[in-house]
Amino acid sequence: MIGVGTVGAATPVIHYLPIVSTGVAAVFTVTLWKHWRRSPHARYLMWWTIGVALFGLGTLTEGLTTVAGWNEPTFRAWYIAGALLGGAPLAQGTVYLLMKRHTADRLTVALIVYVAIAAVFVLTTPLAADAAEVGRLDGDAMEWQWVRLFSPLINTYALVFLVGGAIWSALRYRRSHEGSGTRVTGNWLIASGALLPGIGGAFTRAGHVEVLYVGELIGLLLIWRGYALIVGDRTPSIHQAQRAAATGDASTAKGT
Repeated sequence: MIGVGTVGAATPVIHYLPIVSTGVAAVFTVTLWKHWRRSPHARYLMWWTIGVALFGLGTLTEGLTTVAGWNEPTFRAWYIAGALLGGAPLAQGTVYLLMKRHTADRLTVALIVYVAIAAVFVLTTPLAADAAEVGRLDGDAMEWQWVRLFSPLINTYALVFLVGGAIWSALRYRRSHEGSGTRVTGNWLIASGALLPGIGGAFTRAGHVEVLYVGELIGLLLIWRGYALIVGDRTPSIHQAQRAAATGDASTAKGT
């Protein structure tokens, strides 16, 4: 097993933020899981629950790296849960919210197959210990650098559906005569929160991992706040799946 030391006492406090993010993600996951169990036919809630749980797994690996240093199993887990998947499961929840069930199911199959293939290569690529940095995770440690080409497509998918879906919903609610200002605000918060980890990732490639850690925590809190505003709003949703979840109508949630 490859290991690269441990983090010393001089580690900046901000490097421990992923531990806080992991705790927030754990509580948010439980909240979403309870919501999903009240409407088990609502696949968008299932995928959002999975998405936040995987987000928490990604930040957990970052926190473990800060505390214990770089090691191979943690790196591979981070790359799959964080760098590769990122916001894709959350985006898949939005796919089920916006699209017909059969279309969303087909996209789910494509997503799972794509991620499975990428994960196999992540798990089998040789790792270069001399390219790894103590207390920091990035793809430079992989000897098969072409494996990193899997992530841009799936991250673009997440951006289009998670951020784009929230913006589209906000604009739809704003134009609707029955629209709620609370739902508009909630969707804008979700879109903003989903963008922040991506911005942080760009700074990480420039050597500023601290921006990622701050972006992850604030982004997750914004998404949670947006979700809470929308759930607490009693005006009708424009989305069939949400209306079905509110009424417990499983047949409507499946769409046509």
